[in-house]
Amino acid sequence: MELEKLDLDLINQAEQIIERNFDSEKYYHTVGAAVRSTNGKVYIGVNLDGIHGSCAEAIALGAAITAGERGFECIVAVYGKDAPHNVLSPCGNCRQLIAEIAPQCNVIIQTGEGYKKVTIAELLPYPCL
Repeated sequence: MELEKLDLDLINQAEQIIERNFDSEKYYHTVGAAVRSTNGKVYIGVNLDGIHGSCAEAIALGAAITAGERGFECIVAVYGKDAPHNVLSPCGNCRQLIAEIAPQCNVIIQTGEGYKKVTIAELLPYPCL
């Protein structure tokens, strides 16, 4: 799918949150994520690295769910303090989490041809449900 202005804005919000929170000494916070709910609100998060760390996508989804959201349109994660940021494809755990919690959610990934928006089912065709 082609990216829309809302998708580019979502990437920008993920970039802003990691730029403000990147931890270059301990690498506790190296990834920022943003998720857009079906009502258009955006929720952000950074990863929490540690013995039982949590990915930025899970933190962003948790913030949205805590605020009462249950429908999600799109999610993106980026790495790095400074631009240009790398858009990251979700890890296996995040793919499963998104498939369970937000099965209709699209995911922005980076390919050799640039950014692309795909369904979570394309990234994880056979989730454990």
